[in-house]
Amino acid sequence: MRALWNSVLTVAVLSIAGVSPAAAAPGDDGPRTWRVGPDRSLTVPSAAAALAGDGDTVLIDAGTYSGDVATWTQEDLTLRGDGGRAHLRAAGNNAQGKAIWVIAGDRTVVDRIEFSGATVPDQNGAGIRQEGAGLTVTRSSFHDNQNGILTGANPDSDIVISDSRFFRSGNGDGYTHNLYVGAVRSLTVTGSYLWGADAGHELKSRAARNTIIGNLITDRDASASYSIDLPNGGSSLIAGNVIVQGPNSENSALVSYGAEGLTNASRRLWIVNNTLVNRRPSGTFVAVAGGSRADLRNNLLVGPGDLTNLDGVRATANKRLGEGDFVDPARDDFRLRAGSRAIDRGAAVPPRWRARWEYAHPASRVRRPLVGRVDIGAYEWRGMSPSWVA
Repeated sequence: MRALWNSVLTVAVLSIAGVSPAAAAPGDDGPRTWRVGPDRSLTVPSAAAALAGDGDTVLIDAGTYSGDVATWTQEDLTLRGDGGRAHLRAAGNNAQGKAIWVIAGDRTVVDRIEFSGATVPDQNGAGIRQEGAGLTVTRSSFHDNQNGILTGANPDSDIVISDSRFFRSGNGDGYTHNLYVGAVRSLTVTGSYLWGADAGHELKSRAARNTIIGNLITDRDASASYSIDLPNGGSSLIAGNVIVQGPNSENSALVSYGAEGLTNASRRLWIVNNTLVNRRPSGTFVAVAGGSRADLRNNLLVGPGDLTNLDGVRATANKRLGEGDFVDPARDDFRLRAGSRAIDRGAAVPPRWRARWEYAHPASRVRRPLVGRVDIGAYEWRGMSPSWVA
């Protein structure tokens, strides 16, 4: 009887909204799948936001949805572009004065969605403003916003981002960034491409635990500040990334740890098997606050600058190479050439802190193989891989 009543109630709500019940399936007490598209009963994502329930899936047809913004309050919701990427272009609109999408529910999955042009009067607009606990973002794109993703502070929240792109965001004030994660429980970023932040950081995180593996983070010609900023410390692994500080960067350090105070419980930082490139005339590759427990191992340094700013930091098997040692550095392709002095020169790393992923362009990742002794840098030599795509 309860299932029958729920079905009747759902049909009534759809009818009042002027939506055919065929826009959602299957029904009863289970999760429903809602279809959105210009030729469907629900023509824009915000229409689905008004009807979806906990555990539902919203499939959004590929295409551009200009000026459509939404607040999602449901729990365990999946929002996915279908048949390609669905592009949410702000076009001057916003939800709650905050973002294109405000996500207030817990454990949300966002897949294959593009967010662009988010601006709000307080200059802090975002593609996604995350207010619930738990967000997973895959195969998505955030560009030309004041912030790409901006999260609140939530000690029960885990943010997971993979195979996604963040570029040309930031309001030029230094307080807005391509990716800005507040004081959450954890942040994981893998297989993603972050570039061209406007005066802000490419990635900033106040999370208690950070795992940043197998990404390409590059300023290009932008005036970005830090490539990675972990201002409050935290248990952090930065491994297998290519990190390129551009010639116009407004900060001399590529990676910063604890610059605003080591307020997180852990002060443990591992920087392992990265390729760190500085295209400024001087700088510091890794700047750490006093009292940090940092271990820098198997990193390649390209360009001028000091490895770190502090004496006594544990540093093992870090090596400096010129750009001629790589396949195509002008296009940020820092795979090793045959015969490189980085091959088989790395030191052992505890399993927990190893670089298990390599970045694959554009915005993807592959498992880092084990080929003899570990190589230094972000890539393990295994012969020439398929051509780099810019």
